Formats: sequence, structure tokens, C-alpha cells
Amino acid sequence: MAKILIAEDDTSMCHFLAMALKRAGHDVEACEDGLTALAALEKETDFDMLLADIVMPGMDGIELSQKATALLPDLKVMFITGFAAIALGERNPDHNNAHVLSKPFHLKELVDQVETLLAA
Repeated sequence: MAKILIAEDDTSMCHFLAMALKRAGHDVEACEDGLTALAALEKETDFDMLLADIVMPGMDGIELSQKATALLPDLKVMFITGFAAIALGERNPDHNNAHVLSKPFHLKELVDQVETLLAA
């Protein structure tokens, strides 16, 4: 079981992500945006993984991941987005090897890829 922080501004999507990961046995904290997620990371430092939407208001997932891995260097990062390659591109040289899951996806696919990333 891993402790996973979700940052997703779509309330329904956030709910489904959290539900799927909880059913898979993970401890999940869900946040509605990058700023709230960063505050959670600053408060609790025992997260194993960050699952972040790339496009969010306030602080996007890329900036969040950069700040998060500065706080927790061993934190695994997975991005979810409808804009995969375009969103990462040149903006994010530190996360060229970050895992990106493109929307739409099945919740089973999410759980499987989370498990693979956590095992790596």
C-alpha cells in the first residue's frame, strides 16, 4: 500500500481516481488544485506518489511536480492529461521520464500503471 496525493481540478474525475486507488488498497488524499496539493505536501512528508493533472488553475501539475520533488526527492510522479506530449514538451526538462497517462483512460489502466510506477 502506498500513500498517494491526487491533484485534479475536475471534481468528478478526482472522485473516480481516488475511489479506484482506494479500492486497490492505497491511502489517498485528493486535492482540487496544485496549490492545495502543495500545502498537503508541505504538511505531510510521507507521500509515495503524486498523481497530478497537468492543466489546472493556480499551479499546474508540472510546477507542482517540480516543487513536490524538491521537497520529497524520492516522490514518484504520474501526470494525467488530455494534452500529453504537448503539455510536457520543453517546459519540463526535469521530468522527461515522468509517466504520463492520457485521458480518456480506464480506471483499471490507471491502477495498473500506478502499481508499475510504484514498483519501479
